[in-house]
Amino acid sequence: MSGYSAFAYFYDRLTENISYKARAEYFDSLIKLHGGKKGILLDLACGTGSLSEELAKMGYDVIGTDASEEMLSCAMDKKFESGLPIQYLCQDMTRLDMFGTIDVTLCALDSINHLGSLEDIRKTFERVSLFCEPGGLFIFDMNTPYKHKNILGNSTYVYDLEDVYCVWQNTFAENSPDNRVDISLDIFEKNENGAYDRYTDELSEIAFEREIIEKVLTSAGMTVEAVYDYDSLEPPRPESEKLVFVAKKPMCR
Repeated sequence: MSGYSAFAYFYDRLTENISYKARAEYFDSLIKLHGGKKGILLDLACGTGSLSEELAKMGYDVIGTDASEEMLSCAMDKKFESGLPIQYLCQDMTRLDMFGTIDVTLCALDSINHLGSLEDIRKTFERVSLFCEPGGLFIFDMNTPYKHKNILGNSTYVYDLEDVYCVWQNTFAENSPDNRVDISLDIFEKNENGAYDRYTDELSEIAFEREIIEKVLTSAGMTVEAVYDYDSLEPPRPESEKLVFVAKKPMCR
């Protein structure tokens, strides 16, 4: 398996430490704080749909998009179990195409970092802006260059679960303008015979300084309402590992 195939299959087990209910509550508080509407909400790069499920429970009319069919397959399984009226679409962020305007767009868990270049980020922001209702919000989080250089860097992480063993290896591209971290995943799953099947994935993340992201947002027709240190309402710090951006589509004049 390559791309997001293996990662999608094991994603939920490897991210059991994430409280999606808490994430949804945090984003809901930001939406209220910045005058957002509890209407149509786009969960951009929704992955396996865990955040979409929690937001739908809160009363948002949720649309989830992701470029990975494997991720969306997992999301659809959750939808069938919960019965929540979530609509899922297989779409690349850079070619987002909605049926109408969106009140709030969320993009969580450093999904923007997984785009291939600053040009892809620009394309994504322009598509979000195009379909954003005037006065609507675009909220997303991003890993910072500080995190890529000092935390992810060339680190190796090991996940040792009951039936899954994963080795996560990072390689930081020194002096790269996009602070790229290449990620290699080796995943071993115990089969019914007691032996282990091996799967591999290769991923990358890029990161840019706050000022660059704000400039791209502005050029896409959005105004930057606020930038917060991750999971808080505090301002960014030099050592912030992740930032939360809140942007708004200006009202028509």
